[in-house]
This record gives sequence, structure tokens and C-alpha cells, in this order.
Amino acid sequence: MPELPDVTVYCESIARRVVGAKLIDVRLDHPFVLRSVDPPLSEFRGLRATAVERIGKRIVIRFERDLSLVVHLMIAGRFQWTDVDARTKPRKGLVAFVFESGTLVLTEAGSKRRASLVAVRGDDELARLDRGGLEPIGSTLAAFTEALTRENRTLKRALTDPRLFSGIGNAYSDEILHAARLSPMRLSRALTPDEIARLHAATITTLVSWTDRLRRETGDAFPTKVTAFRPDMAVHGKYGQPCPVCGHPVQRIVWAENECNYCAACQNEGRLLADRALSRLLKDDWPRTLDELEEGRSR
Repeated sequence: MPELPDVTVYCESIARRVVGAKLIDVRLDHPFVLRSVDPPLSEFRGLRATAVERIGKRIVIRFERDLSLVVHLMIAGRFQWTDVDARTKPRKGLVAFVFESGTLVLTEAGSKRRASLVAVRGDDELARLDRGGLEPIGSTLAAFTEALTRENRTLKRALTDPRLFSGIGNAYSDEILHAARLSPMRLSRALTPDEIARLHAATITTLVSWTDRLRRETGDAFPTKVTAFRPDMAVHGKYGQPCPVCGHPVQRIVWAENECNYCAACQNEGRLLADRALSRLLKDDWPRTLDELEEGRSR
């Protein structure tokens, strides 16, 4: 799922192309993607876009007359841009926003249809889509601490809870926790003030550096390589590969459709975290440390 860095770059790229441009038409290729009734999409035709903003992981295109179109990409939703009116339906296209400056197309890979479009009238309705999480970039340590310790959750769960923090998902939470040298299973209220300060700094540094990196990679072009798995990431999606800091293999915890990646040496004093599926299956044979894991592999 695109997270704060990718969504920010999407917003900036879309804004450069549509702000000030008139919306000529909205073509729904899959009606299910529209999750609202009022205002009707016909009311947007002929209006000019005034701004493009991010609310959490949602992308908001504002228009005249206090109207907004809100897109949630979910896991597989992506945008395409063409400088002409795309009359031919793009592969996997869900909806096309035809501006006088070009056409913005929402696509979604796979068979599950999770991406959504919501038409909104007024700031009050728009505010109801905000889950209320703290914007991490620019946050104070005090505000970050309050959000983190509001509930006693694992750090992985706390960082990815949109009610606590805005825009952070599975990928960047892995990167943040690795940078902070903290176990994803530590409880938020068990952290010392120094550890919270370290996590706060790592959160801002990670999100800012990745946003800047994606901006440089994209330049003036439209983003086409939006993914949660990037070669330069330290641990996310790197199971079994060497940690860039210590060289030990990156570990993982798998549950349902989710996966958490971490370095046991850098983040958990060399101890392996229990994988819910494998550790229950293997029981006493489940290795507890990196040394036990290496001993098992050498047998």
C-alpha cells in the first residue's frame, strides 16, 4: 500500500498537472469504485481543481464550490497520467478523470477491488475521512510521545494505526524501527524516554529521507514505480538477506496476509521473535537466538 512518501509525491505530481485546470469529465469504468452518492460526479464537470492534498494515505483533489474527490489507493491502486484524453480504457482502469490538461486514471492490479473514490462536499465531510493520526513529520517529541503511549500496543501496531499516526504502513514502520534499533514487538508504554526520542527521530528522518529520494527519482515525470518494496530499504521485504548494518540475515514474522521484517541483532539483542505459524508448529524446535538458528542450519 502506498504510504506517506509515495502518496506525498503522487500529490505533488498530480498538483503540477491539474491545479488550475478544468475537469471535463469523470468516466467510471467500474462503478463499484465510487463509494458515495452526494454530490454526484456530474456536479464536478466544468470545475477547476484548486489543490491536491494528502489525508493519511488518501489523496484529495479539491475543486471550486468547496467540492473534493478523495481516492484511497489501498494495496494495489495506482495512478497513470496521459497528456491527452485517454479514450481507450487503460488495462485495469477503474476511473478516468479527464482534465483539459490531460487524463488521470486510477488503476488497480489483481482481482480484489479495494481502491475507492469518494465525492465530498465541504470541509466538515472531508474531515470525517481523517482518522485523526498525528502527522509525524514536523511533530514535536511531546506530541509523538502522547500518540505513541495513548494505548499500550506493540510498536509495529502503534506506528501503523491511523488513529495514532498518519500515513505510516507496513513498509516504512519496518524501516523506522530498524533505524531506531527497536523490536517491533516492544510495547509502547514500556519504552524509556530515550527510546521514545530515538524512535521519534528515526520516524522523521526515515520519512523525510525517503520522500526526498522519491522526489529526486521522479523529477518532473509522473510516478510510475510506486511500490512498497525498494532495493535500498534496509529490512522491509529483505527476509534472509544480510542486514546492511550488521550483516546478519533479516528475519520476519508472518500473520494472515501481513509480514514484519526486522534484524534480530540490531533490534532485539540477537533474539528471534516468535513467528505465530512456525513457532507453534515447531514448538521446542523453534530457534530462540541467531546462534541457535545458525547451529540448526549447520546440522
